Amino acid sequence: MIYLDYSATTPVDKGVLDSFNKTCLDFIGNPNSFHILGVKSNELINNATKQIANLLKVKENEIIYTSGSSESNNLAIKGIMLKYQNRGKHIITTAFEHSSIYGPISYLETLGFEYDFVDVDEKGQVDLKHLKSLLREDTILVSINSVNSEIGMIQPISEIAKILESYPKCFFHSDMTQSMGKIDIPLDGVDLVSFSAHKFFGLKGIGCLIKKDKILLEPLIHGGKSTTIFRSGTPALPLIVSLAKALRLAYTDIDNNLIKVKEYNDYLKEKLEKYPKVKINSNDICSPYVLNLSIIGVKPETFVHALEKDDIFISTQSACSTTNTASKAVLALTNDIERANSSIRISLSYVTTKEELDTFLKVFEKCYYSLVKDSKK
Repeated sequence: MIYLDYSATTPVDKGVLDSFNKTCLDFIGNPNSFHILGVKSNELINNATKQIANLLKVKENEIIYTSGSSESNNLAIKGIMLKYQNRGKHIITTAFEHSSIYGPISYLETLGFEYDFVDVDEKGQVDLKHLKSLLREDTILVSINSVNSEIGMIQPISEIAKILESYPKCFFHSDMTQSMGKIDIPLDGVDLVSFSAHKFFGLKGIGCLIKKDKILLEPLIHGGKSTTIFRSGTPALPLIVSLAKALRLAYTDIDNNLIKVKEYNDYLKEKLEKYPKVKINSNDICSPYVLNLSIIGVKPETFVHALEKDDIFISTQSACSTTNTASKAVLALTNDIERANSSIRISLSYVTTKEELDTFLKVFEKCYYSLVKDSKK
């Protein structure tokens, strides 16, 4: 099997799974219980939180454990907008966000909130001048991801944060699901950060919302003591411990991993650009972990299933996107409906091998000539 869909999810690291299993078996107490089993579980959860805080250079009380990025995004957006709606009801975002950004924004629109999309330049990065022009007295949230999940554009997070310093009533949220553990983006100036463990070899079902100190949120889940007042429920101790382990491993060699993946990305682009019907959508400001391309005239799901016959797995759009629809991200970047209707995503990892890529390229060529030929009939 050749797996090239790491942006959708990653396999679990064995060491991470071992940490999860050991915690399940050895720490059975509820961390909120007063007996010794609960106290030991609480100590373990505090140690895990301290590790995460040190890695990300945040305070321990700024960490909110969630079920994953979708919940984190919902908590950030709904939580801020509902808590601070006396200040205003305006949100700014981009056309390159995950569906778990648009979902809560659409919901809030039914409650009278307003939103604007900020323009991007020809490479897909936020137009900072247009962002400034959209900011209003009643703008209380800007939500812009660090790396787009489908094409991989890296946004100028630090520059956006700098602009928002002049707007103290406006909060800055960034969905960092596709950069956390892959690209070391400073969190300075970002008020809320979402991420999920299963994107960097952790387990599914655990994520985080980093919420800067003194910021309040309206919780999504009310009732019951937990690690924070902003998210009720029994703390998922084994998942939390596994998250800390996965994040620690991801940061161990993050810079060298990035260099390695960039070499893989460059190699694939060089080989794939030779095909007349292939259009590379990911550009030079994109994360090397993502390579998006279009095969003009071929349905993306058809190509994905053709590769699948040889045990090679890639994807079309983001795994959470609506199937059989044009890619909104590719359309927004290229303004080309043909490319948007025929885009596929290859996503890489530092565990990918050159041998896997060479095998993928051989099978790609076979599928390409078969399907492009069929598309002309």
